[in-house]
Amino acid sequence: MCRCETEGRPALPLAPHETLPRAPAAACGLSGENMAAPRARGCSLAGLLPAQTSLEYALLDAVTQEEKDSLVYQYLQKVDGWEQDLSVPEFPEGLEWLNTEEPLSVYKDLCGKVVILDFFTYCCINCIHLLPDLHTLEHTYSDEDGLLIVGVHSAKFPNEKVLDNIKSAVLRYNITHPVVNDADASLWQELEVSCWPTLVILGPRGNMLFSLIGEGHKDKLFLYTSIALKYYKDRGQIRDNKIEIKLYKDSLPPSPLLFPGKVTVDHVSNRLVIADTGHHRILVVWKNGQIQYSIGGPNPGRKDGIFSESTFNSPQGVAIRNNIIYVADTENHLIRKIDLEAEMVSTVAGIGIQGTDKEGGAPGEEQPISSPWDVVFGMSGSEVRGDDILWIAMAGTHQIWALLLDCGRLPKKNELKKGTCLRFAGSGNEENRNNAYPHKAGFAQPSGLSLAPEDPWSCLFVADSESSTVRTVSLKDGAVKHLVGGERDPMNLFAFGDVDGVGVNARLQHPLGVTWDKKRNLLYVADSYNHKIKAVDPKTKNCTTLAGTGDASNVITSSFTESTFNEPGGLCVGENGQLLYVADTNNHQIKVMDLETKTISVLPVFRPDNAVVDGPFLVEKQKTLPKLPKSAPNIRLSPVAASPGQTLQFKLRLDLPSGTKLTEGVPSCWFLTAEGNEWLLQGQIPSGEIESISSQPAISLQIPGDCLSLEAVISISVFLYYCSADSSACMMKGILFSQPLQITSTHQECTAPVELKYVF
Repeated sequence: MCRCETEGRPALPLAPHETLPRAPAAACGLSGENMAAPRARGCSLAGLLPAQTSLEYALLDAVTQEEKDSLVYQYLQKVDGWEQDLSVPEFPEGLEWLNTEEPLSVYKDLCGKVVILDFFTYCCINCIHLLPDLHTLEHTYSDEDGLLIVGVHSAKFPNEKVLDNIKSAVLRYNITHPVVNDADASLWQELEVSCWPTLVILGPRGNMLFSLIGEGHKDKLFLYTSIALKYYKDRGQIRDNKIEIKLYKDSLPPSPLLFPGKVTVDHVSNRLVIADTGHHRILVVWKNGQIQYSIGGPNPGRKDGIFSESTFNSPQGVAIRNNIIYVADTENHLIRKIDLEAEMVSTVAGIGIQGTDKEGGAPGEEQPISSPWDVVFGMSGSEVRGDDILWIAMAGTHQIWALLLDCGRLPKKNELKKGTCLRFAGSGNEENRNNAYPHKAGFAQPSGLSLAPEDPWSCLFVADSESSTVRTVSLKDGAVKHLVGGERDPMNLFAFGDVDGVGVNARLQHPLGVTWDKKRNLLYVADSYNHKIKAVDPKTKNCTTLAGTGDASNVITSSFTESTFNEPGGLCVGENGQLLYVADTNNHQIKVMDLETKTISVLPVFRPDNAVVDGPFLVEKQKTLPKLPKSAPNIRLSPVAASPGQTLQFKLRLDLPSGTKLTEGVPSCWFLTAEGNEWLLQGQIPSGEIESISSQPAISLQIPGDCLSLEAVISISVFLYYCSADSSACMMKGILFSQPLQITSTHQECTAPVELKYVF
């Protein structure tokens, strides 16, 4: 057993181990060449034990900082003068890395650096306690000073092996140094690490210098690191080259949603449709958040067909009626149609290439279009039946277009055929120009649409993002009018701000979404760059803040005005005006605002077991057997006779060291394997958890009726995760029991459970 604290000094593993030859200093340092990896591996931390123990006893008697510095310097002279280095093994190939441009090599990229390997696992509170020390050290010495920290994530339980979960932890804890996912604990086992956390300090040749086990060693960490840098700089072995760091926090956090752009309500079936823009997919979810359909994603593409094959590219606007969804497939420059009954996706407008045509008029599938950003069902006067037009916010050409879903007529237009796609309003010039003639009006990247078909409104509301205005387009004659925001000069696209007020006295900043509340005769606006939701009375043109503080964050309180958003991009009204759903884009959430109780919640988007969330690219991960530590005991049991159909029981009887307990929240576990005789495990329960050391489980194995061999060996692997009583250190131990079986046709009487005993 490894104890992490002994009179204030870290204890090291006690087993001695062979050391490796040291490469010549000239191979790594002044020559500038890369050092070759050691010819053999197998060094353990035990090799440091005698020298470091002597150093730490001497440090107890040192009074001044100068004395301490001198002792560590002398220690390094001794260790550096050894005939053989204790060389750390190379990182195994194929490991997943975070915060780097590419995988790092000990004997290439890290040559000439003092390196700190932090063996950690993200559920371990002791590992978390250590991170501030590492952050401080990183701010004191950079890679150009010769220091680099590498986190070696060595998982305690299977869930921590998943890269996405490690990514979340890297974001949560603001880890800015490289992290390698050593899911099988290869390096941990090579060095015979036995405790979380463990720090290993390496010299510029990959040579191990110090080990610090457990938390609370900040002074020693800084002392050892600073003197190591000085020692090797004095010898010209430190390189000042910069390691290419690519911080994961600068990319994207894992989330059920990724930058959702728009959301809409299916008023008939109690569902929502979400444009999960960053995942390049469309989600159909029940209003409890459970996913019914996931179509497309996670990668961008442009393919029609069945749901599992179809792909999108940063979709935005969505509209649903009668189990048909229309999608503004923005970066594909397409309008797509999703048939939920047939489970098919097709293209109804656009050719997949950005168009420059500002008139249109061709059949949809032949008509080039440009960056459609939103869509909404509608009508135009009495000439076209309800919902027979799909209005399109064509952001790329600064216009409002129409796709006829049936034969009909637009204002000031002749009869048009079904499928025709054409411009309705906007000249194509990027302006804030209002005009009674729709073709002479100008928009500036219209990004949100909502319809108010009833009198006296009878209009489309348009979130015109680049002019920071909300505009209206008459369904009767196409006249474009100002509602709020911006200013009267049609060429001024910089009249933005965050001011509640009336008409042009109100200020918005890049609004991306609008939705009409016919119950209250109010228009809600996603004032995206102000991180607010605002309400507009179209009768008085009064614009007021409904929710949000203006801070780009994710605070949810009982008060609308104290809750926060981060660039909300879309919104819709549901439940007969009771709820307002908001696509809180940069928070990767759908927020639900109750307009009656004035409360806000987050829609918990989740999938049932039978839903495909990430299209054809997601593969279900199977539970795999962890690797046992090299030091794990292998106990071979006496053979047991068994007959077909008989059930054997194995009873765990494991004892932890005195003063320890199972780690809370970390599932200790067992696994059954039968190498070469996998037929024994068909229909069996192959693994389970150990929740209590005082009530350990019995493991059952029923011998199959048809046996393929008369002899076999069942292996029971056990992994125990435990901490000291004060939780100052966490450890993992493994053990393997091998049970030979002799299959006989003679019926066996019920036998007592086989006891699997061991004292750690």
